[in-house]
Amino acid sequence: MSSGRLRFSVCPSFCGSRNDQDQVSMKSHFHFLLTLSLVGTSVICSAQQPRKIIIDQDAAGPAGTDQQSMLLLIQAPQTEVLGITVVTGDQWLHEEVAHTLRMLEMIGRTDIPVVPGAEYPLVRTKEDTERWEQEFGSIPWLGAWTPKYYHPPDQLGEMPEGKPTTKPSSEDAAHFMLRMVHQYPHEVTIYEGGPMTNLALAISLDPEFASLAKELVFMGTSFNPRTDNPEFTHTPTREFNLYFDPEAAHIALRAAWPRIVCTPVDISVKTHLSQDMIDRIKSADTPAARYIGQYARLRGNYNYLWDELAAAAWLDPSLITKKETMFIDVDLGRGAGYGDTIAWTEQDKPRTELRPIDVQDDLDLEKFYKLFVDLLSAPTPKAQAHGN
Repeated sequence: MSSGRLRFSVCPSFCGSRNDQDQVSMKSHFHFLLTLSLVGTSVICSAQQPRKIIIDQDAAGPAGTDQQSMLLLIQAPQTEVLGITVVTGDQWLHEEVAHTLRMLEMIGRTDIPVVPGAEYPLVRTKEDTERWEQEFGSIPWLGAWTPKYYHPPDQLGEMPEGKPTTKPSSEDAAHFMLRMVHQYPHEVTIYEGGPMTNLALAISLDPEFASLAKELVFMGTSFNPRTDNPEFTHTPTREFNLYFDPEAAHIALRAAWPRIVCTPVDISVKTHLSQDMIDRIKSADTPAARYIGQYARLRGNYNYLWDELAAAAWLDPSLITKKETMFIDVDLGRGAGYGDTIAWTEQDKPRTELRPIDVQDDLDLEKFYKLFVDLLSAPTPKAQAHGN
């Protein structure tokens, strides 16, 4: 019943000369069928309701894990992306906003607002990090601060896809997220694919922010990943999204989210983007497929699908075949472990207030790859009216 309306043709025998017992029995049967139909209609309508989500991302581009994860969420017909809030991380805020605007132009979804957020971490600075490296050793990946790729924050850097013609929102990320969770209390998932600075600012502005959201889903943390990637071989608990702004992660992970789901490095390194996957997507010749076909490429030896897995597992939780509950914080001491992941189980966690987090451990790899290719090959869903 796609319209959600119920129509009944009542048998004349309900009004006939049957005895009272028959009438009671048939009326009870009718009411049972009516109740069953209403329940069924409610389930159908509920299943058809789009799942509201805000994407908070350090949106480096073009393509790459940041843009590709956002594309997966946009391409899924069951989602309503209320907005994309941007934070400095893998690149500077200014260029991340430009890459995101341009991606949305290329797939025809400029209805989705792009909202600039924090340009710098809460406490950590580039200069402090350089001094820390002199004492404790160099770090392979520092995002926008990585010397090999560094440029001033007000510059765009390379834009092979061309500069956008659309403009970002004039609102800031923290206030946008607050406005959305108040407008749709307990309905909005916050997807976090980058440093948690925007989340920490929203929490600081309104301590009820986290409890008004439906859940936090994030890519981040690292425990003991099985990889020879030099980023993790000697520092297995250091992960960029938490490391770049440790104070923000500390605030966000302790906030009163109804639920937190974590995609750590440990499961991410089980995934790999391949040229065959890119070619299969490219052959579809849809807007998203053309974007991926033109700008996605293999980078180095690893090509993990970090943020894409976090996004895909939210879309289809059955991709995850094993998970465990952990309690997670970040080392805020200014020693060698500053910014590293700290984790406990229920049995050994400290008495300080920590939130239980669903940590993903293993996945159905082929099912994930199929969803990745299928969504990025599909036609882009039409714009939805969400009254932002």
